Amino acid sequence: MDRREYSISITVNEILITKVIIDTHYEAKHSESVNDDIILSLVKTLDGQNFEPDDEKPPYSYFVTDNILLNDKAYKLIWLLEDHEIYIGVINAYRR
Repeated sequence: MDRREYSISITVNEILITKVIIDTHYEAKHSESVNDDIILSLVKTLDGQNFEPDDEKPPYSYFVTDNILLNDKAYKLIWLLEDHEIYIGVINAYRR
C-alpha cells in the first residue's frame, strides 16, 4: 500500500499527535474532490477533541467523523489511532 506521511502537532483523545499517515486509497474514487492538503485540514479540525471509536481491533481504534465543514463543504473522514503511537492514520476521506 502506498502511504504518505506529514508532520503535524495536534492533540486528539488527549494524545499529542505529531504525524499523519495518509493512505492513498481515497485517490481511486475521490481524487477530484479531495487531496492531501484537504485531508490535512480535516485532520486539524480534530484538534482538542475526544472521540469514541466506531470499531476496535487491537492495537487499532477506528473512527468515522462525518459532516466536517471546510470551506462551506462537508466531508467524511475515516481514520485510526494505534495504541501507544503518536500518529493518525487516514484510511479514507471524501466529500459529502
